[in-house]
Amino acid sequence: MASQNISCREQISVSGGSPTIPAIMFFTGVLGNVVALILLEIRRRKQPASLFHVLVASLVITDLVGTFSVSPLVLTAYFSNTSMLGMNENRVVCGHFGYAMTFFSVVTLAILLSMAVERWLSIGHPFFYEKFLSKRCGYITIALIYLLCALFCASPFLGFGKYVQYCPGTWCFVDMDPSVSEHKAFNIVYASCLLLMIVCTVLCNASVIYHLSLMYRRLKAHRSSVRRQRGHKRHRSITKEVEHLVLLGFMTIAFVICSLPLVIQVYHNTLYHREGHRNTAIPLLFLSANPIIDPWVFIILSPPVPRLLWDKICKAAKSKPIREKVQSIHPVLYHSSPPAD
Repeated sequence: MASQNISCREQISVSGGSPTIPAIMFFTGVLGNVVALILLEIRRRKQPASLFHVLVASLVITDLVGTFSVSPLVLTAYFSNTSMLGMNENRVVCGHFGYAMTFFSVVTLAILLSMAVERWLSIGHPFFYEKFLSKRCGYITIALIYLLCALFCASPFLGFGKYVQYCPGTWCFVDMDPSVSEHKAFNIVYASCLLLMIVCTVLCNASVIYHLSLMYRRLKAHRSSVRRQRGHKRHRSITKEVEHLVLLGFMTIAFVICSLPLVIQVYHNTLYHREGHRNTAIPLLFLSANPIIDPWVFIILSPPVPRLLWDKICKAAKSKPIREKVQSIHPVLYHSSPPAD
C-alpha cells in the first residue's frame, strides 16, 4: 500500500476512474450557482440588499469560482489521460489544484461563520448592529477573509505544508501523510481552523435560536397590549429572521457533513502517522461536493418557498377548527348540498 501511495503521487497518467461523476458535479454546481445568483439579483431589484444578502451573494460567488477553479482540470485530466503532475513539469497545476481546494474550503466556512455572527448580532445585540454594522462592513469582512485565507493557503509554497497528488491522478491536496514536522504543523493548524469555525458557527446559530424563542414569547405575552399593526410588523420581523436562520442552518449542516470527514482524517493521519492510509479520496469528494450543495440549499430554502409552505400550514390549522365548529353547531347545514340555481 505504501508503494501504491508513492506511485500515485508521482504518476503522470490517470490510473482508472470515470469522468461521468465529475462532469455531473460540474454541471450541477454551475447551474445551481447561476440560478442562485439570478434569484439574488431579482431580490436586490425588488428591495435594498441587506448585510446578510451581501454575505450570501459572496458565498455563492465563492462557490462558483471554486467550481470553475478545479472541475475543468479534473475533466481535462480524464479526457487527456494526463495526471495533474503530467500537465506541467514544474508541478504548477498540482499546486494550483491543492491551493484552490484548501483556499475555498477555508473561505466558505469563514463566510458561513460571518453570516452566523451577523445573525447573532442582529438578534442578540440589535442596538450595536444598527449603529455600527452596514453593507460596507460586509464588503470589508469578505476582503479580509480572502486576504487572510490566501496568505495562509500559500504557506505550502514556502515550505510550511505540502501539496501532493492523490489517486487516480486527478486530485491534489495537502499531504495528509506528512513525515516532516513543518507539514504536520500546517495540517494541524488547517484542521483546527476548520473545527474552530464549525464550533463557533454552531454556537452562534444556537444563540440565535434562543433569542428568537425569547422574542416569540414576548410577542405572545404582550399581544393583547399592543396594537394589531405593531404586532403584525413584529410577527413579520420574526418570520424573516426565522427564514434567515433556516437558510444559514442548512448551509452549515451541509458544510459540516462535507468537511468534518476531512478534518477527522487530517487529525488522524497527522497524529497517528502511518504510510498508505486508505480512502483518502472519499473526504476530498465530500469536500468538493459542498460548492454544489450550497446554491441548491439557497434555491430550495429561498424565503418565498418556506413562507409559502408555512402559510399553507397555518391556513390549514386555522380552517380545521372552524370546520369542526360549524359541523358541531349545524351538522345538517354543513353536509347539505348547495341549493339549485
